[in-house]
Amino acid sequence: MLDAAKTATRLLPRQINDEIALAKLELEHKKSKVSGVAIFAALALVFTVLLVIALVVAAIAGLATVVPLWLSALIICAALLVVVGISGLIGYKKFKSLLPLLPQQALRGIRHDIGIIKEGRDFDPSSLDRVELTKEQKKAAAAEADAAAAKAKAERAAKEAEHGPKANENELLARTAARREHLLGLREDLVSEADVKKQATYLVDTAKTRARETINLAASGAVGQAVETAKERWKPLAVLAVSATVCGLLLRKLLKK
Repeated sequence: MLDAAKTATRLLPRQINDEIALAKLELEHKKSKVSGVAIFAALALVFTVLLVIALVVAAIAGLATVVPLWLSALIICAALLVVVGISGLIGYKKFKSLLPLLPQQALRGIRHDIGIIKEGRDFDPSSLDRVELTKEQKKAAAAEADAAAAKAKAERAAKEAEHGPKANENELLARTAARREHLLGLREDLVSEADVKKQATYLVDTAKTRARETINLAASGAVGQAVETAKERWKPLAVLAVSATVCGLLLRKLLKK
């Protein structure tokens, strides 16, 4: 039973890893389909832009019936430039009013609470304020981050090399199916062993109960027999005591007369 449990413990992580790999492959298939949808959406956007251009050209041609063609084009461009400038200015002001995008006060309060929980009154709230780094410090931090990322990538590549070449979808399906059957057999073995253990426990409990009942019956029989023996022995003694008492009373009366 212990070996089956160990085997199941060893197989379950592998099964989960293969299921994750299957999910990644499925996402890759969907990604290819999504890329096709994105291509058609980009084509629609391109034709929409062409439609807008055609409308602008039509507006220029219509205005050219009143003023010269070059002047009508400049007028349309100036109008579009004004619209773009106004829209950009409004968008910039709205975006600037939202900065910073994250709720800084709420995040600072959460970090403050965590610091108090960890350190108590020894916590320094000034440590929550962001320290502006110099260019050299920023470069050093970026270099450390790049080195850590390269190290993690190398470790991941070494781990993948230990496990061998990456399995394809068919191999993953076959491997997960075989491991699933193995896990099913292990479960059946564990269930059968648990049933045998329950039956053995039931038999042992039944034997203990019967032995206890036998001991109780034997003890009660012995007590009853001892009581009967005591009764048989004390009857003559009781008769003798009564007789002696009667004789004493008669003798006393005779002596008084």
